[in-house]
Amino acid sequence: MAKSAGTIGILTAGGDCPGLNAVIRGVAKAAMHYGWKVLGIQDGFRGLVENRVTPIENIDVSGILTQGGTFLGSSRDKPHKMLMGDTIMDMTEVAVANYEKLRLDCLVCLGGNGTQKNAYRLHKAGINVLTLPKTIDNDVAKTEITFGFDSAMAIATEAIDRLHTTATSHHRFIVCEIMGHDAGWLCLGSGIAGGADVILIPEIPYKLDAIAESLLNRRAHGKRFSILAVAEGVQPSAPHTSSKKAGKKAKKSSSETDLVKKARNDGLHLVQEPVANRIARELQTLTGVEARVTSLGHVQRGGSPTAFDRLLCTRLGTMAGQLLADRHFNTMVAVKGNRCEPIPLKEVAGKTRIVPTDHPWISTARLVETCLGDQPV
Repeated sequence: MAKSAGTIGILTAGGDCPGLNAVIRGVAKAAMHYGWKVLGIQDGFRGLVENRVTPIENIDVSGILTQGGTFLGSSRDKPHKMLMGDTIMDMTEVAVANYEKLRLDCLVCLGGNGTQKNAYRLHKAGINVLTLPKTIDNDVAKTEITFGFDSAMAIATEAIDRLHTTATSHHRFIVCEIMGHDAGWLCLGSGIAGGADVILIPEIPYKLDAIAESLLNRRAHGKRFSILAVAEGVQPSAPHTSSKKAGKKAKKSSSETDLVKKARNDGLHLVQEPVANRIARELQTLTGVEARVTSLGHVQRGGSPTAFDRLLCTRLGTMAGQLLADRHFNTMVAVKGNRCEPIPLKEVAGKTRIVPTDHPWISTARLVETCLGDQPV
């Protein structure tokens, strides 16, 4: 049974993904069912610091289940390290003060690894929080899956399917870059589902010679095209000659270094050359076969969530509503088997769920003769 109801604030932080609106709907409807008042905080933690809040009524979350993005807006701002004018400031005390001014009983945060850490910092500063795991990278600790992952994997898989057609027609290598800085779940899953011939993920350092040998072996056996699925965070086991030269050139550019530092301080992400470009150039040199590159980029974050994600978002959101009703705060709602259950936030914050090298998906890929970059097939 629910105890006395109160007021919650709900925000979305970090990168957007399919399913955010679906989760907002699930949390808000379940919370309202238990008699809670719901406030929407705009543009993530910055909205809390700047006190940009709007009431959410049942009508406001009607019809948003299928919509991509987040109607509350999002940002990557951190309360303890926020750009205010031209200065980076610790705005934690302001965030806590606004939490109290709004008479919130709990702050519900929807986000990935960074959001889990920022929410935990606010909890340690004295407020109640409840988080839900969001990211297309599927790399939040202590949960078997994050919402947004299935939708992004479906988008990446469809892209690989389409690339097969043009690769076959022109007998080329096509390198498809897929999101994933630290964890390769998205690239590995979509690569297997799309039948990629080479899958490169951050957890397995790649060897260009091994990849080139695998590609040439395919051609020797009459397979005159190949699809390579490459996660954006992949690293070579040993830098190739051209990579070393590029690294030295970058070090010589002090202005570029200053630009990178300023961007980081401003919370910006510089536009960078896709890693797939470099890999494609190097493989083309090694094999003598024409290569092309497709970088999916933010296409993977857009559009309507899949049926699986809509169901998952609704389950996570309604479980959050039940936890609010029981005043079970300072946890993350995680997926464990067929259940959604609370995990202490301190066990989640600061941890990343990467692909274990003995994971069943890895062995599955190898058994269908997929090159994972560490050894030729």
